[in-house]
Amino acid sequence: MARRPIKHPISTHITEALHAHASSAKRMKRLKSSESLASAISESPSTSIPLSDTPVTELCDGVAPGGDLDPVETPLESSLPDVRSDKEAIEEYESSQNAARTLHQDIEDRLGQRSWVRGKSSIYVDAFNLALETVLQDEGELFDEAEMAVFKEWQKLDYEVQHLYVRLFLRKISAWHRINRLGYHNDISDLPAAVETLQALRILPRPLSVTEIAPGELLPADEASSNASFSFADGQISTLEEASSLLSLEELKALAKEAKLVGKNKSTLRSSLLRMSREQSGFHRPPDQDQRADGDADDKEIGSKTPTRNLELVRSNQDEHYLRKIISTIGPCIRLSIIPLRLFERVHLVFYRSTEWSEKSLTTIILARMSKRNFPEYIVCRSANIFPSRELLTEFEAAVRTQYRVDSILEFNGRPNNEGLQEIVDIADGIYPRWMALLKEEQRKEDQVYDGGEGAYMRHFSPAWIYTRIIHKSTAALARFKKYELEYQTLNALLDQTLFHPARRGAWYQRRALLEEHYMAAQMTQEDKPTDFQKKEWKKAALQTCIEGLQDRECHIIYHFDLQKRIIKLEKSLKVVRREQHDFDHLTLSPPYLRIVEGIQVRRDDPPQSLHGGDTETKRRSGKTVWIDEFGDGAECSVEEMCLSYYRSRGWKGFHSEGGILRTLFAYLFYDVLFLFIPNVFQTAYQTCPLDLHTDGFYAARLPEINQRLVAITNGSAAELIRAVDARCREKQTCIIGLDWAFALSDILEIVNCFDPAALATICQVMAQEYRHRGGGVPDLFLWRPARQSVVFAEVKSANDRLSDTQRLWIHVLVGAGVDVELCSAVAKEVRRL
Repeated sequence: MARRPIKHPISTHITEALHAHASSAKRMKRLKSSESLASAISESPSTSIPLSDTPVTELCDGVAPGGDLDPVETPLESSLPDVRSDKEAIEEYESSQNAARTLHQDIEDRLGQRSWVRGKSSIYVDAFNLALETVLQDEGELFDEAEMAVFKEWQKLDYEVQHLYVRLFLRKISAWHRINRLGYHNDISDLPAAVETLQALRILPRPLSVTEIAPGELLPADEASSNASFSFADGQISTLEEASSLLSLEELKALAKEAKLVGKNKSTLRSSLLRMSREQSGFHRPPDQDQRADGDADDKEIGSKTPTRNLELVRSNQDEHYLRKIISTIGPCIRLSIIPLRLFERVHLVFYRSTEWSEKSLTTIILARMSKRNFPEYIVCRSANIFPSRELLTEFEAAVRTQYRVDSILEFNGRPNNEGLQEIVDIADGIYPRWMALLKEEQRKEDQVYDGGEGAYMRHFSPAWIYTRIIHKSTAALARFKKYELEYQTLNALLDQTLFHPARRGAWYQRRALLEEHYMAAQMTQEDKPTDFQKKEWKKAALQTCIEGLQDRECHIIYHFDLQKRIIKLEKSLKVVRREQHDFDHLTLSPPYLRIVEGIQVRRDDPPQSLHGGDTETKRRSGKTVWIDEFGDGAECSVEEMCLSYYRSRGWKGFHSEGGILRTLFAYLFYDVLFLFIPNVFQTAYQTCPLDLHTDGFYAARLPEINQRLVAITNGSAAELIRAVDARCREKQTCIIGLDWAFALSDILEIVNCFDPAALATICQVMAQEYRHRGGGVPDLFLWRPARQSVVFAEVKSANDRLSDTQRLWIHVLVGAGVDVELCSAVAKEVRRL
């Protein structure tokens, strides 16, 4: 799946003003039939701004320094085992029991008995209701009386009505759908009746409450919620823009022919239609009603407004004409109403502990429960204090919306302009007082409330977590405006707090040191002191910042080398005496060894032109190459397999595993650390890892245990740890994240014995700090030679291949840890054309 756009929160959490600024994003691809819907997984738009040496690196949450975008998954989904979630798996799930069952079985009974009858139970509806029932049971205090009344109305709906709602819930959010094209006839016997039920008006015991405007918000989040009645779905299209979006290309062409519009595709035809609708009023301009007999001032004022009102009336009539024409073509339509939609999204936010969830999120948890697999032993704990109050939950939602506005400016439309950057600065100014207040409150909780490291994970659900990210983003805007003094003060505030976004602390130290070295002497001048003296003092401050960064236990290893280089540079500039200078010679990175491997490449003659056009030769070079394994059995293989055979022919053992071997080693060595009891990180009995593993909270919450384990590895206890876990789990093939049981124990023990213990500990520390971001970029080949007690990582590149940022970072980490790395360049000594 394409993973280029940026992660962003639930689109319906954006205010109406934002809908005008950016169109709603897809949570689910719109498909033609319910059968194909089962196999589709949502793709969140997500992109990243390239790494830069100037402002603090602009990163979305799914990207680490030098990192590629990770697939969008909820923490709960990423902790579950890999299970089949395609159409066949879902159908097997829904029809696994032929015996009849009572209609009154609840979800837990059906899950326990594994009894399903097609047409009476849907995995989507059951997953939806499982989330709702769990949240209401454990955290019902987060919803008021009116919202609970909405849930009661939902529970009264028939299965088929719920099925229709859930299917629409997983499709394009806030979008209209033509009822005659929904295609759920296999699951819903009476589709019109189900639609009518969803669109029926329901009375609430009291109006839904209106949420106050949160810091940085444009409008109240629930501005439309102050109603005493609601419906689950809307049925009346009110604007020409909405109606025209439902027309097919052929229908638009027919309408365009009648209206004499020009355009070749849906986009241009719709634009022409909307433009014509606006311009038609000019052809029917009423007489100038300002020409009248003199009257009193009030009459003149009224008369001066009349032409505008008439123009609006003509425009409205023109829109009505086309609107009626389009509605007669598309037939009845349906769209989920915003009030219950936002409410159910809030339920899923609480259940999945994430603003990112999809159809796969709904189905994976049930499929994992149904699978016959063995899971590690740990204590399940789902507490109700993730969101202490309804007010903090709604503020968290508002903060997510504000964050989306910031990301829209920075990452959706190319390089942001000054107006957008100024908006980010204004947003940061607006949230700053609230951010400071939340920091104090969170520090109080850390000192008095949290126990056992649970605060590191719980803080991800505080509005301050998102506010910290927005404040961080604002430093890039301040840098663009060259407001270095304000940027410096902001970086100091970010570094003064130690609770939020610890993974970014290294970048903050780097940027602060750069400002102190180059800019602050000019920004904060002191007239009574010479300029050279002030520059020297600021360079001393920069040197101290780098030293503090290296001493900060939250500053990740990936930033250490750059801080060390700056220290060496500053000490030379300040002419620090030799005996007082830092010595990092033992950490000097040597470049990877370049190895040339010659082989026979196979090329098949492609058709002269592909369906989508383009240069065929360029496409061939950008794809996977095929080689002859002349060092092995002579069969065709990939370039990586050909190079692996080359190494094996020279006495090396190895795997083409990329990050697989490191993830397996980490799972073995940190098994008991992974499944250590931390409140709230194990919320089901079917997890392969804690929920916080893919966050920077994992390292912070277990720092003593991780350090103790790293010392044990450095002291040579790795083999003993691996044997203990293997004896405990291999027979049951326990599902543990990253652990591939296909690797033989004998090979794993040989590998550990060949690793330098200190180097293995360093690699494990990097993975513990940033497991999510360090999953990719590991060199292709892992090689070891027991006779020499040595290991080598080899990154394979053929012609025109280049190292990615994640690959460069891993090479940096491995070489810095003292592990040999080779760049294996495959060169074609012969090209065979087939």
